[in-house]
Amino acid sequence: MSLLLFDLGNSRLKFAPLHADGIGEGIAIAHDGEHLPAGWDAGLPTGFESAVIASVASSALLAQLLEALTARCARISIARCAPVFGELRLAYSEPRTLGVDRFLAMLGARARGRQPWLVVGIGTALTLDLIDDQGRHRGGKIAPSPTLMRAALHARARQLPETGGEFAAFADNTPDALRSGCDGAAIALIERSSHDAGALLGTPPKLIFHGGGVDALHGELPQANIRAPALVLEGLAVWARISR
Repeated sequence: MSLLLFDLGNSRLKFAPLHADGIGEGIAIAHDGEHLPAGWDAGLPTGFESAVIASVASSALLAQLLEALTARCARISIARCAPVFGELRLAYSEPRTLGVDRFLAMLGARARGRQPWLVVGIGTALTLDLIDDQGRHRGGKIAPSPTLMRAALHARARQLPETGGEFAAFADNTPDALRSGCDGAAIALIERSSHDAGALLGTPPKLIFHGGGVDALHGELPQANIRAPALVLEGLAVWARISR
């Protein structure tokens, strides 16, 4: 094993080996946003030569990860957004403001096929990015995820539960009403964005979903979609290959 891929997000750290035939089995570790849990690095394999990191987390969390990796491997690279990278061309005039997770998710989607993609990330935020069949990023959207909506409501009105409830067209109790409203807002944004993308491109894009919040929404999402839990790592593998 020579190369490990690391995706350091706002609530989870995911890592997996990169083999000649693709990404190996990965590990996901939850964290509190400020510190990696004690003993997290016990799961790191021995004998890897280099690491490639994508991080949208705090500088303190990144420093903890770098400290652990510096003691284990000789070469560490950190992925950055670029206006043109491989077959992907970003719409942002300032690529560094895009967010490397969105950038890598688009790279991962493009590597799956040269067709229009609507890349949907559901984590702390809900992100949507459209790529046409030429690899041009046509822009995107950012909104609160259902989990963040629930947390914000609970913070302002403690009587509103932060979790629980079932999705319904019209709920007859508060937990179900909260779940239905917050999930429904996300679903409506995804469906509207898919419709607008089809009108813009003249053909409907294929939807691809990634992020920790996909499972909770999956039963209500459009049926013609692809779930790719490791899409950021897939893009990071593309970034590592092209960069080398």
